[in-house]
Amino acid sequence: MAQFRSTTKQRHSTAKFTTALGLILMIAASIHLAGRSHANQPDDNPAAHILIYTRNGKGFVHKNIDASVACLENICKTNNWTTHATDDAAVFDTDLSRFDVIVFSNTNNQAFTTDDQRSAFQTYIRQGGAFVGIHSACGSERSWPWFWANVGGKFKRHPPFQPFDIKVIDSDNPATETLPAVWKWEDECYYLDNLNPDIHVLLAADMTTVKDSKKDEYPGKVFGNYFPLAWCHQFDGGRQFYTALGHDPKHYKDKNFINHLTGGIKWALDEEAVADNN
Repeated sequence: MAQFRSTTKQRHSTAKFTTALGLILMIAASIHLAGRSHANQPDDNPAAHILIYTRNGKGFVHKNIDASVACLENICKTNNWTTHATDDAAVFDTDLSRFDVIVFSNTNNQAFTTDDQRSAFQTYIRQGGAFVGIHSACGSERSWPWFWANVGGKFKRHPPFQPFDIKVIDSDNPATETLPAVWKWEDECYYLDNLNPDIHVLLAADMTTVKDSKKDEYPGKVFGNYFPLAWCHQFDGGRQFYTALGHDPKHYKDKNFINHLTGGIKWALDEEAVADNN
């Protein structure tokens, strides 16, 4: 009997220990999960910070700049990205590493005012920075070959504003995945030269739908019946996306174009983005 009582006490003791151990493990697991949940909060994963840059040097200035800035700010707000919009080149005299993407939205002519600013931008790209160029950004820094290569090409000319067809070349890119295979559009069909051979073409103008009396002079048949309008590439350490579209202020309220820009920024960031489904 004494032996039985002793064994019974041992069993009761073991049961109590097992129960206590189970409670400790449950509490520990709860603390671990709470810690994981807290680690996924926005405060622990700061949002991407986007510079929206719009400086124009001496020359033609587009009337779409305000609309483009408002559109980009809304895109960033939708995707929980923070923004800083300016046309002051002095921003390139500050720490550029705080920006995850630098967007040249309809910049033109001289985008910088000093060589130090140019050097700072070049260093930013070489250290893994991301760049997005919109429309006339390809007409910026027309005397700087490195900048042309960064954008992917240099502005040459365009025929009159008109409707034309755009062919989606790569529908798997976030900048094109929501677009129709043939996108009916009205814009200035930009022609660029000095194209960087590294660009990955996403959209191309169907030249058979473009009315241009000087078409035979350039681009002629260099690309057959198509001409590149949007692309992405990785150049000199950075990630670059460029679209030639976006001349008219009303474009920046068009769902397809908004999704196109959103996807381009997303590709530059190399992360998921929220498309405009309104």
